[in-house]
Amino acid sequence: MENNTATVAQAVTVSLQELIDGTVSFDTLTEAFGPESLGIIVVKDLPQTFTELRQKVLSNASHLAALSDADLDSLTSPESKYLVGWSCGKETLKSGHFDTLKGSYYTNCAFYQDPSLDSAPADGFPDLPQYTAPNIWPSEAKLPEFRGSLESLCSLIIDTAALVAKACDRYAEVNIEGYKPGYLHHVVTTSLTTKARLLHYFPGSEEQTEASDDDWCATHVDHGCLTGLTSAMFLDEAASPPSNTDSVLVLPELPRSPDPSAGLYIRSRTDEIVKVNIPKDCLAFQTGEALQLITRGKFMAVPHFVKGAKASPGQKIARNTLAVFTQPNLAEEVQPGLSFAEFARGVVQKNY
Repeated sequence: MENNTATVAQAVTVSLQELIDGTVSFDTLTEAFGPESLGIIVVKDLPQTFTELRQKVLSNASHLAALSDADLDSLTSPESKYLVGWSCGKETLKSGHFDTLKGSYYTNCAFYQDPSLDSAPADGFPDLPQYTAPNIWPSEAKLPEFRGSLESLCSLIIDTAALVAKACDRYAEVNIEGYKPGYLHHVVTTSLTTKARLLHYFPGSEEQTEASDDDWCATHVDHGCLTGLTSAMFLDEAASPPSNTDSVLVLPELPRSPDPSAGLYIRSRTDEIVKVNIPKDCLAFQTGEALQLITRGKFMAVPHFVKGAKASPGQKIARNTLAVFTQPNLAEEVQPGLSFAEFARGVVQKNY
């Protein structure tokens, strides 16, 4: 697969105020999410707090990955199938190899509903610990503000996803017979299973990054409803090494990727590979399989992958980003007779 010459596609962009006012047109939604779309929409003009939260959280991805092996081991959760806390080398790629090129920190976002909750309740779902196992947080001594900044950014992303969901509901209520009014907004705003994934793509050698374009994040479709994405933060960890002391700083972000081919790629409905850039001051939202089922194919989940930055002599380029997967509660139906719990079981079994 050759992606060095891939087309850069312009994602459909709307303002936060348009979403608040409910003025995003059906044509715009179809262009963003419909059967011929890229399955992604970009939201601009976000609250002023977004920029600072993004810098803190994405810097912390490097600080986290720089912790000692013993510290990282203490943040892992085998009982959750490594879908809570730190995870590295547990996910299989398209090639069948375990993915060791990135580390992930998973957080259950039940705190969005109730700050005292660390996960979805296990009642009735004893076999889904990936959603019901409690969060594991690094200590304040090791990573001060890690938890607070991550929870705040996730909440902002979910708030914005709820507005995107409202726009999707308006469309679905007109175009899908029997669609339950306000259903997607209900799913996003009441979910106890929404999951955040803070990603740190380790600096790699030129050989690693040329080995497979999509081994940084194997080609896949998300299995939730709407996935909120920050733009990636690129860091030269040789010039600015992350610290695991008690003085955690915002790391200096490179103005752009040193490798123009690095980033998010989408496989379009016509099987074309295109690159999509997310501006630093914006959020993007992708459609997942659950939304495709809920909307009976009106809004399509589109395959995508991430390509890493090639190494340059003297540089150690890391790529950090945050994805928030808004998902239905476990008992919610994504199609008649199929609960999200049943649907998710199959996905997790396949990938972990």
